[in-house]
This record gives sequence, C-alpha cells and structure tokens, in this order.
Amino acid sequence: MQPLSRRDMLTRTANGFGAAALAALLADDGRASAAETPDPFAPKKPQFPAKAKSVIVLFMDGGVSQVDSFDPKPMLDKFNGKPFPSKVEPTQFNNIGNTLGSPWKFKKYGQSGLPVSDLFPNIGACADDLAVIRSMVANFPEHTNANYFYHSGSGLQGRPSMGSWVTYGLGSECRDLPGFVVLGSGMVPPGGIDCFGSGFLPAAYQGSMFRNGAHPVSDLTPAGGQSAKTTAAKRDLLRSLDKMAKERFGENDAFEAAVANYELSFRMQTAVPDLADLSKETEATKSMYGLDAKETEVFGRQCLIARRMVEKGVRFVELLCQNLGHDRWDQHSNLKKGHEDNARAVDKPIAALLKDLKQRKLLDSTLVVWGGEFGRTPMAQGSDGRDHNPHGFSMWLAGGGTKGGTVYGETDEFGYHAIKDKVEVHDLHATMLHLLGFDHTKLTYRFGGRDMRLTDVHGEVVKGVLA
Repeated sequence: MQPLSRRDMLTRTANGFGAAALAALLADDGRASAAETPDPFAPKKPQFPAKAKSVIVLFMDGGVSQVDSFDPKPMLDKFNGKPFPSKVEPTQFNNIGNTLGSPWKFKKYGQSGLPVSDLFPNIGACADDLAVIRSMVANFPEHTNANYFYHSGSGLQGRPSMGSWVTYGLGSECRDLPGFVVLGSGMVPPGGIDCFGSGFLPAAYQGSMFRNGAHPVSDLTPAGGQSAKTTAAKRDLLRSLDKMAKERFGENDAFEAAVANYELSFRMQTAVPDLADLSKETEATKSMYGLDAKETEVFGRQCLIARRMVEKGVRFVELLCQNLGHDRWDQHSNLKKGHEDNARAVDKPIAALLKDLKQRKLLDSTLVVWGGEFGRTPMAQGSDGRDHNPHGFSMWLAGGGTKGGTVYGETDEFGYHAIKDKVEVHDLHATMLHLLGFDHTKLTYRFGGRDMRLTDVHGEVVKGVLA
C-alpha cells in the first residue's frame, strides 16, 4: 500500500479535525459529553442498590394549606377570629387578617394513627403508606421562582429539572416512551414548561408534555392518511440513509442520539395510543380512579396513565393539577370552596393510584411524591383566605423505600414556622436520588467549568423517612 503524502493525509482528515474541535467546544459548553451513550435513554446502573426504580410526582400547584391537610393545630381553633398572637412575617400581599382556624376536622387513620383532615378521606385511608414531612421550607414566597426551585433546586429559569437529572442518571427501562413525562391536566404552573426543562443537560432529557385525553401527543398520526406500508417504506429509507452516513463519517454520538430520537418517535406512534386507550382496564379499576364521575375524571385518568407508565418502565412521571375555575390551590380568598374543589378532584384518584400500585406490587419500587411549592399562612388573608407561607409546610412520600405511617419534622403551635428537623428542597432532592441509588453529590454534569448537580452545594438525605 502506497503511503499517504502529507497533503493527502490532511485532505482526508480535515473533517475529522473539525469534528474533534466541535465536540470539544460543545462538551465545554455543556451541550455534549464524550461520556454520553448513543441512546440517551439506555438503562444505566445506579451507584448503589436502589429502593426505587421509578418516580411519580403529584404536583399540587399553588400551595396546599398544611394546617388544613396534614398538620392539625388546635391553637388555631382556640384563637380563631382573634388577632394573630405571634410575630407575622412579610407576606405576598400583606393583607393580614385574624387567626383562621381550619374549616375541616382531622381524623386519625390506620394503625399508625396518622391525622389527616376531612379534605382527604381517601388518602387518609392510605395513611400507613405515607411518610409525612411537616417541616418543609422553601426559599421563595412567589410562585414562579418557587416552582423553579422545587423542580430544579434553583430559583433561576433554565436549570435542569429533577426529572431530567433522574433520566440522565438512570436512563429508562421503557423503549417506546420518553423517560421523563409530564401529564398535563389543562394547566401549566407559573414558570411554564421551563419547570420541566433539561437546562444544560442534553435536550433529550427534558420533560415530554402529554395532554389529557385520547390524543396526548400531537402529530403521531401520519400526515395525509398514508398507509402503514408507506410509513414503513419511509422508515426503511431513513434507516438506509442513516447507515450510509454512518459508514461514510463513522461513529458519532450526536448523530446516534438523533437517530435514537427518531426511532423513539416512530415507536411512540403505536405506544402512545395504546397507553391512552383505557378500554382494556376493568370497569372496577376505572371506577376506583373516579373515571365515572365528572369531578374526578380528569385527574383520575392521569393517575391511571401514570400507573400504566411505570408499569412499562417509564422512569419519571409528573402530574399537574387541572383548572377548576379558580387559581389552583392558591386560595387567597374563599379558602373553603377552593380547597374543597381541588381536594375533591385529586383525593380519590391519588388514593386509587397508591392502592393500585400496591396491589400490583409496584409501590415498593415506585416513589410517590405529593406536595406544592410552599404552604399557607395560619392567619387569614382578608377574611376567608390564606397567603403564601414558605416557612413551614407539609409534603408526603410513599413507596420506593420510604417508611409508611410516619411523621417527620414539626412546625410551631400555629403551623407557621418549621421548628424541628427542618427539610429544605435540596434535602428532598437528595433523598429522592438516594432512594434511586445515587449519592446526590456524585451525580454531576460538567458545565461552565464546574461539576454541576441537582442539589448544588447543599442537601442532606432525610433518613427519618427511610424504611
């Protein structure tokens, strides 16, 4: 074989030099990584044995009142209608009324005797599966920044969502659906879809929005009513062109990832309609989720689809609340009607989800997270509402290696400030990642010259909620 001249060698490898330089620039800018696998959703092993394999987040957008749900405070009843007897922090609207007792009674449920208000009787029946955190705190008192912070650990727009970090770390066990799915119920939280974005992580890890109803994803049906034969022929042509490009230009992670995304889109044409078709579910199951009642049909459908998704191996699913004609859980006035409407829409479906996961032996491997971006004040806003309260509020976890029937943390006698075992959002994220088999300090991505992580430089695992 005749050796190449220097001129021939440079001519033949010029594109290679350019590609190498481009890859280095992209990696330094956080848009590509040499460590990335060609298929971004290929299943990956956790750092240590995991309790949970999937996550379902039930996001109660707007801020549920902790003292009206999972944190009973008799002192509120004692001082109801009287000036609030303690120092009042600055609030969102500074419209401070008198102390406001809860309009709902609390009952103790299960063997654990966990107290739950009459807003959530069905969830209360699952009390022995809940690990209630009463000492959550948030860094922001306003919805948009608090939503970014809840989802990404940063109050800034454009950081990777927790769902993106989970799929970046673990990939997905489902080959026919995205690894991170957001099930919309007709309303997107303040902050918009950036709450579910991938930020500086590769774009493949951003959340995929599914609408409610029989057609959750647009453009899955081939245009012009083309036949399955024509569709298959087009796909075969694309495969042959991809093969030619690969043979000509060699291995390339970005190219392989793009091909993998096109292949996923093709598989979704079959998988998504099948996922949304609930006709194979029994009538008893559909009734359990509330699909036979107007007030529970929307969220019940989403909960049932979430169960079907984790059954198929989807890694991270987030559910959003529906529009009920008022501002989500954000009851600055008319607390009683607003919270009752919202609770009625989600209580039965969420309880059904927990019971269904449990009877299918999926709850042990599925971490369910319930809560909003902050809580609400123990004193009234005006006469019959509650303002934002980031100083102490409630969330709960279930399944996935958590300790059911437990209460962690404590607020003061009025349910205003967390006073014992305070839990920050970074701690919540660290705990979620721990249950998925990750040391949160070691799940990192190089960006801007720094190893970035979901918990930034913060976060401690909340061991008190672990089984």
